[in-house]
Amino acid sequence: MGSEAEIIARIEDWAGEKITGTQSVGGGCIANSRRVKTESGRSFFLKSGFDNSMFRNEANGLKELAKAEAVRVPEVLLQGDDFLLLEFIPQGGRKRNFFEDFGRQFAQMHRYYAEHFGFYEDNYIGATPQMNIPKGKEANNWTTFYLNKRLLFQLRLAERNGYADEKLRSGFRKLEEKIEDILVGSEELPALLHGDLWSGNYMSDENGEPVIIDPAVYYGHREADLAMTKLFGGFSSEFYSAYREENPLPDGYEYRENIYLLYHVMNHLNLFGSSYYGQAVRLIQSYF
Repeated sequence: MGSEAEIIARIEDWAGEKITGTQSVGGGCIANSRRVKTESGRSFFLKSGFDNSMFRNEANGLKELAKAEAVRVPEVLLQGDDFLLLEFIPQGGRKRNFFEDFGRQFAQMHRYYAEHFGFYEDNYIGATPQMNIPKGKEANNWTTFYLNKRLLFQLRLAERNGYADEKLRSGFRKLEEKIEDILVGSEELPALLHGDLWSGNYMSDENGEPVIIDPAVYYGHREADLAMTKLFGGFSSEFYSAYREENPLPDGYEYRENIYLLYHVMNHLNLFGSSYYGQAVRLIQSYF
């Protein structure tokens, strides 16, 4: 991993001027996040602290979200194995109708489609690897993709981490038998998903408009994206009503919500420990 001085030198070469100061920016629980300023007064947002594919994956995810031209995302300016330099977006107060606009823009983003489920590269959901490259049927069958690449992957992690007892395993076996019935009627094209949208991964910009950050991008059923927004209490009712007005959901989406929440609760179980075990079991049992 490059030293701090080496990272700053690379940014200065790119910017064509000296960095005159850095200021820590709160909120990032994985990477070091800072605002860097140049001698001419320009500001950029710098993330560092890792030397793996995480920053490259984040950069590729942000570029993919930008293609939809729906919700604002920070522009990727410069990226190395051990850092990511982004456009610095000043945070402002939310404008009137913020959540209504956000819901509508998010619905428009979900109209950006791909030919297959998944993504051209694996990435991360938090600090956990997220498997996106489809094999065989997974490319065209959402149920197969979601079962294998999301639910069963997390179960195998939980087994390795010592969190999967017989109760959890038997619940997953029952869920595996029933998953086609649970997801029937929700068939849609593979939509562009943020992948990890909760209250910590959006902000309002200098004009009070929505900005989404820290994605775990892939193409899938948009109900999975919406379910994640409800994991920690949900967004405002205006967000969801504006979303459904702009891009109506298939019947039964409320019933399917728990199976999508399960992926993220299992991920939290694997990242943060057994306090999430009970919630995972309850989500499974809601289908039996």
